[in-house]
This record gives sequence, structure tokens and C-alpha cells, in this order.
Amino acid sequence: MSNGISVSDQLGPYEWSNEETAAYEAAIEAINRVVGAYSAVISAEETKDAPEQDVIDNARAAQSRLARARESLRSSDHEQIAAARAHYAQLARDVVAGIA
Repeated sequence: MSNGISVSDQLGPYEWSNEETAAYEAAIEAINRVVGAYSAVISAEETKDAPEQDVIDNARAAQSRLARARESLRSSDHEQIAAARAHYAQLARDVVAGIA
């Protein structure tokens, strides 16, 4: 920023309803649960006598993709938020089921 002004200073005001706030936070939390599930995958694999590096690498790559997905969420995109909540909640269950 060559002018010394923060990017956030250039944003216009945006009013969130309580429902929008809750939905956005739920979508973020759903993604965070998947990140945590992949952390459990990594931990479980690393404690094995012969850990498979591919499993660890794939889980870390998934965490990186999830971070990008989390950053791409837009609170004003109600369809995106609803889809993210459903998709990532299911993905967290699937990842956990795979390590149980």
C-alpha cells in the first residue's frame, strides 16, 4: 500500500443481520472442523510405527485448500455460505469416519 492507508479503510459500510452473521460464522466453523479432522489424520498417521508420508502430505494439502476456501467466503453470498456449511459439515464427518 503505497499511500499508507489500509485496504480496510477503503471498504464501504456493510450491515449484517444476526442471521447472516450466524450463517457466516457457522460456515467458518464447518471449515475449521475439517481442518481439525485433518489434523487428527496427521497425528494418527505420525504415531504409527510406519507412517505413510503420502497420507500426511495429502492431509496438509487439504488443510491448505481449506484455508483458501475459508478466505474465499463472502458473507453477502448467501448461497455460497449455505453450500459451504452443508459441504464442509459433511466433509468433516467423512474425514473423521475415515480415522475412526
